[in-house]
Amino acid sequence: MKSKLIEIRQARWFSNLTTTIIILYALILGFKTSDEIEQSLGNTWFYLDLAITLYFLVEILIKMSAADSLKSFFKDRWNTFDFIIVAVTLIPIQESDFAMVARLLRLFRIMRLFNARPELKRIIDMLIGAIPSIIDIVILMFIIFYMYAIVGSFMFDGLKSGLWDNLLVAMLTLFRVLTFEDWTDVMYEAMEIYPWAWVYFVSFVIIAAFVFFNLFVAVIIGEMEKLREQPIEDELKKEEEKMDALHAEVKALRADIALLIKAKS
Repeated sequence: MKSKLIEIRQARWFSNLTTTIIILYALILGFKTSDEIEQSLGNTWFYLDLAITLYFLVEILIKMSAADSLKSFFKDRWNTFDFIIVAVTLIPIQESDFAMVARLLRLFRIMRLFNARPELKRIIDMLIGAIPSIIDIVILMFIIFYMYAIVGSFMFDGLKSGLWDNLLVAMLTLFRVLTFEDWTDVMYEAMEIYPWAWVYFVSFVIIAAFVFFNLFVAVIIGEMEKLREQPIEDELKKEEEKMDALHAEVKALRADIALLIKAKS
């Protein structure tokens, strides 16, 4: 029975079926945002939700039964994530004061698509691996924002638009400049009083927009390269373990042969 469950868990059709059901559920949730469609569904939504809930329950039970042990199952954080979502959505709180919470929890079912598709899971793992480097870049970017915001609030405080009245407003203005949302209007307004203000804005755009965005891209590309090289490293590690085991067997065999020759002599 366990070998059959392992075969089902590893089958491509099982993964595709789970992906299809999650996408179908996401579409149904989107349709439910329309009052007319929700009314036309009537009790159909209840039975659909019940069927999908039962399928997710059966799926998680199959994965738990096919695992070597419950400890190894929950050792994978993606399995833990799936289990929590399935377990929480089984709590009957739809008709209680926590009905809104129940709807939000059911929305998290869509996120199970990450675990249903190995390709998506690798991308998420890659992004998680890039978080430490991204945090360092964000900290450095915040320092640049902070310094430019202080300088801007000192220099352009008298502008009529009020975009530089204080530090927080100045940082929001710089974020607008960073997204290129009519940033030239902000620059030209400052240049009407300070003709050299273009140096301030152009330098900020070059540093914040071009340099830091490229740093983000470089970090993500680096993590993708690591992700691509990981299977090769795992394969080399397995080969090294096989060679070590073979070397140990040869060494033991030599010892046995030496003992045998010594016993005969």
